[in-house]
Amino acid sequence: MTAPGQGSGERRANRELREVLNELVDHVRYVARNVRTMPRQDIEYAEERLEWLAEEVWRAAIEGRESSG
Repeated sequence: MTAPGQGSGERRANRELREVLNELVDHVRYVARNVRTMPRQDIEYAEERLEWLAEEVWRAAIEGRESSG
């Protein structure tokens, strides 16, 4: 699904965004599969990493938008 006015070329044009989004999705899937057996410390680290990855996604999206606009 693409945003209005955006073609699928965005995915090819912003490789960094695609890579960090893939990392975010992989992390979320891992946590979702293992959260019931993870020690509290690992869950806290996973949450910190999730926040960091979300910041990286935002940064990559903004930088990609600025360089293409």
